[in-house]
Amino acid sequence: MKKYVFVLVFFIVNLLCGQSGLYNAGVIQLHDESAIGFHGDFINDGVFDNTIGLAGFYGNRPNIVSGAIAPTFYDIEFGNLVGTFLQGSINVVNNTNFISGNVITTRNFEFSFLNYLTDAFYVGETNTAKVFGFAAITNKSSFTFPVGDQNQLRSLVLNSVSSNEFAQCAYFFEDPNDAPSIDDSFDRASRARDIGAVSNNEFWILRGNVTSSITISWNLNSNLGQLTEDITNIRVVAWNIATSRWVILGETEKGGDINEGFITTDNFLPNEYGALTFGSTIEAQELLELDNYFLSPNADGINDTLVIEGMEQSPNNILNIYNRQGQRVFEMTNYTNEFTGISNQNNFVLNREIGLPEGIYYYTVSLLDLDLEYQGFLYLDR
Repeated sequence: MKKYVFVLVFFIVNLLCGQSGLYNAGVIQLHDESAIGFHGDFINDGVFDNTIGLAGFYGNRPNIVSGAIAPTFYDIEFGNLVGTFLQGSINVVNNTNFISGNVITTRNFEFSFLNYLTDAFYVGETNTAKVFGFAAITNKSSFTFPVGDQNQLRSLVLNSVSSNEFAQCAYFFEDPNDAPSIDDSFDRASRARDIGAVSNNEFWILRGNVTSSITISWNLNSNLGQLTEDITNIRVVAWNIATSRWVILGETEKGGDINEGFITTDNFLPNEYGALTFGSTIEAQELLELDNYFLSPNADGINDTLVIEGMEQSPNNILNIYNRQGQRVFEMTNYTNEFTGISNQNNFVLNREIGLPEGIYYYTVSLLDLDLEYQGFLYLDR
């Protein structure tokens, strides 16, 4: 006969919310074939580890898990359709069973997560039962994070070259340019010159310090048709923290159509990137060559400013100038010959009077009225 531990009455009263729950300030352990069911909140300020049995979260109002110490469960199941909220973290040793309702973490606080330890796994993940926020792993090299937003599962598959001491992932069905769930923003206009557009619908955050590849998928909600009509132009793009711009990650595999498909990337180091999403490459036939220019801003009236012929045909334009390392040094919308060799990017203002060092730079011009993209080189002489 199985042994069960039922917690029937062990409540503390939260005077602010009027809610009740189990408070642990001592030591709780679940033994073999035992079980505990939480129908209220759980506050853990004591020892809750070395367990073997099953813990479940149920009820018809949200369960809230909080406290100073993360509890460690052997088997756990989530059966609260309203959701289980983690204000801190939970560790899982063995199995997680997603029955109904989401596990919801604080998405602007990366110390709130559902953490899968070395041999832990999960079953039952669906659009309405998964992690809405951060899932994490400890001592794993490969894992599929069961993450998504409130209404859809948007898993990310991680394959690392060695075991991750710790890694975590969350999904956001939000514009990375202005995501309400987090403090950071990832400017979609700040992108490498070979990126035509960056998704404004969704993104993932992945943290880890082991070289890895990922596989992510798209669906109708991803709306990749706004980026390109050709699946061959779809790429995974990542926000490079060092250069503050979107760059393309290499790929090893791609499949599907414009409405549904997947991409597997080349290896990269997750901690070097703030966010991941889908982007499109600039189609070769749309990237046309303009003349190369010579600029010598010495106030002699000759080649003092960058004058690009034909810009007047499209007053709605964007000019970007990059150095040989691919870092943007100048950007202007509706350009009318303002560039005199001085950067308007804060990270490149070395000396406003002297300006940028002499050398070769490349530029891109987007003529938005004509739907044309141009590129060329210029030489800055001092």
